[in-house]
Amino acid sequence: MKKLTIALAACAVTAFTLSPLAANAATLDNVKKRGMLVCGVSTGLPGFSNPDSKNNWSGIDVDTCRAVAAAVLGDAQKVKFTPLTAKERFTALQSGEIDMLSRNTTWTHTRDTSLGINFAGVNYYDGQGFMVMKKLGVKSAKELNGASVCLQAGTTTELNLADYFREHGMKYSPITVDTSDQTIKGFEAGRCDILTSDQSQLYSLRTKLPDPNAAMVLPEIISKEPLGPVVRQGDDQWFNIVKWVLYAQINAEEMGVTSKNAEEMKSSKNPSIARLLGGDAGAKMGIGADWALQAIKQVGNYGEMFERNVGLNTPMKIARGVNALWNKGGIQYAPPVR
Repeated sequence: MKKLTIALAACAVTAFTLSPLAANAATLDNVKKRGMLVCGVSTGLPGFSNPDSKNNWSGIDVDTCRAVAAAVLGDAQKVKFTPLTAKERFTALQSGEIDMLSRNTTWTHTRDTSLGINFAGVNYYDGQGFMVMKKLGVKSAKELNGASVCLQAGTTTELNLADYFREHGMKYSPITVDTSDQTIKGFEAGRCDILTSDQSQLYSLRTKLPDPNAAMVLPEIISKEPLGPVVRQGDDQWFNIVKWVLYAQINAEEMGVTSKNAEEMKSSKNPSIARLLGGDAGAKMGIGADWALQAIKQVGNYGEMFERNVGLNTPMKIARGVNALWNKGGIQYAPPVR
C-alpha cells in the first residue's frame, strides 16, 4: 500500500479522480469493523507528530487522532499512525489508505475545493516565518535579499515565499527538499542561509539542532496558516465526527472540563456541560453518548493538548497567543454542543 501511495504521489493531486466507492465509503463503519483508526501524520515533527525510539507517537496532531479514536472506539490507543511526506499526504487520504489526515496541514481554498477533501477545523493557528543562525546578524526578513533558502516541496511555503520576496523586491535561491528533516539538515550544514516554514515547525526543527540557541526565528509572519485535520469529501457522517471531536475539546477547555475531572463533571447542573458529556449528540453522529467524555478523559481538552505538546514547559516553548480561547485573547472558538 505504501508503494501505491508513493506512485500516485508522483501524479498531480488536482488530477486525481475519486471513485464512487472512495467518495461515499462509510468511514465510520470501516473504522469500527477494523477496530482501529488509521491516521496520516508527518514523518517526524516534534510537538505535532513525532515518534520516539520505540515508535510511540506524540504531538498535537497525534492527540487529535487519539481523541477521535477515543470518541469512536472508546480507546485512544486504537490508532495506527501512517507517516507521510507533504507530497504523499493528500493522495493517501484520497485513495482511502488512511481514514483521516492530521499532519500540520494548511487549510486553503484550492485544497478545500479541488482535491476532494474537507478540513474539519483548526487545531493550530500558524503563520510562515524564517529561521536564521544568529551569527548571520540578520534581525528582519527584509534583510534577506540574495539569500539561499531551504524549504520543503509540496507545501504552501513555496508560493508564500515567492510572493513575499517579489512584494519586497528581493531575490533568493531556493533549495527545495522532500522532508522537514532534510530542510533542517541542510540548514545545519550551511547549505542555505535561512530556513522557512510555518513558525511552529521552525520552533520544532530548532530543537533538532546541536545548539538550538544558535538559531533564531525572525519576528515576521508572512502568511495565515490554519492547520487542522482533514477527511475525504462524500462522507458527511465522518466529517461531522472528526469536526465535533475537536470542537468538544475546545468547548471543554472553555467550560473547565479536563481529563482529570471529566468523569465527575458528568453530573454537573450546567446544561451545556451535561450536553457535552452525555445527551443525544453522539446518537446524531452514529456513535456512543459518551463520545466527548471519552475523548476528553483519555486525551484532554484543547488547552491540555496544547500545553502538553508545544507549551511553555516543553522544548518548543510556544505561548498560546492566537491559539488561546476567544475569551482569553485568542481566536480559538467552537460552536456549542446543542
